[in-house]
Amino acid sequence: MSSIDYEIDLLSKLVEVDTVSATKEGYDLCAFMVAEEAKKASLKVEILDGEKAARDGVSRPNVIVTLDSGSDTTLLLESHFDVVPPGEGWKYPPFKLTIENGKAYGRGAADNKSGIAAALGAMRQLADNEDLDINIKLLASVDEEIGGTYGINYVVSDCGVSGDAALVLDSGPERLFLGASGIIWGKILVQGKQGHAGYPFKAKNAIEGALQLISEFKSYRHAVEKKSSILRAPPDSPRDRVWGRFNITMIKAGEAENIIPGTCEVRFDRRLLPEEPIAKAERELITFFDSATKRSRYRARLEITNKFSGYLTSPDLVFVRTVSRMIKKTLGTSLPMAGELGGNDGNFFAKHNIPVVCFGPIRTGTRYHGKDEFVHLEDLRNVRDFIVNLGKVGRDEVKS
Repeated sequence: MSSIDYEIDLLSKLVEVDTVSATKEGYDLCAFMVAEEAKKASLKVEILDGEKAARDGVSRPNVIVTLDSGSDTTLLLESHFDVVPPGEGWKYPPFKLTIENGKAYGRGAADNKSGIAAALGAMRQLADNEDLDINIKLLASVDEEIGGTYGINYVVSDCGVSGDAALVLDSGPERLFLGASGIIWGKILVQGKQGHAGYPFKAKNAIEGALQLISEFKSYRHAVEKKSSILRAPPDSPRDRVWGRFNITMIKAGEAENIIPGTCEVRFDRRLLPEEPIAKAERELITFFDSATKRSRYRARLEITNKFSGYLTSPDLVFVRTVSRMIKKTLGTSLPMAGELGGNDGNFFAKHNIPVVCFGPIRTGTRYHGKDEFVHLEDLRNVRDFIVNLGKVGRDEVKS
């Protein structure tokens, strides 16, 4: 097997930078590291700062690394370096890469700094190849974990970065993923009447109203779960096909034990099928909410806080067949096709009619978003080698 010392060293540097998307404090340093590694390999580098769209003074540097072969065909590679908070209870330090038994531990080691390490490792090798027939661009983005508005969406929609096909590395190596779920995030604000807990008859407890609405939403959740995609579900899923999902994820209310709360905020996450129209799903949600609120004795308001469509790429496209063939060349076996239960930045490419597929190092069971997240070193190597093989194909094998 070829060495992955370079990729491990780079991944170690990236993991050591705290790039939690909520604070964004390490974004600039991590972007600088990616840019410097690209320059060492004589690759072109551009920084596209999503702050220009957000206009809040907070830097959001998206790093665009280009291997220009002079071709009229461009393959986009996408990975993100923002991460979720580490949380408590780690055996290994979350912001230091620890290698043990063929695994590399650390926050972002799998999701998704390993994708950047694999991509840069591959582009570094391909840069020495004078016979390349395609250009390759790595989009190392920010804010993916909070929706990607000022990450890939900004890069593609606002800055006009484009290509003939896109490979999202924010995925696992057990399947070739042709789609991902859409998302509707929202909050329900239940209105009661604040009062003294000793005199409950003079107040109206907003928590009780929220619990009533949550109970009402059980039937909505069951209806959503009956929805089934044409795409198969990922490994270890309880169902054969990707299905609809709805979850209450946050509840906020109250100030003190002796105060009956006058408001209660409930947050939710609705996952759409890859092919499900988001406008239709939103209408169904609003219709159910209005009906459930009328059955309640409380006033409540629904607010959609974020939403984006899923996507589904046709398996008949030339690019899909090429990727599938290169996976077999790299792994020695073909992979079945499936859809992601989560969302990813691929939807921003699909929105601009750029064919997109997902294949990456985030294997099932690597504890991404959990404590002691890790990546299998074998997967890091395989993804790098796969990108090398894909980068050597002809332009007609990328265009669909």
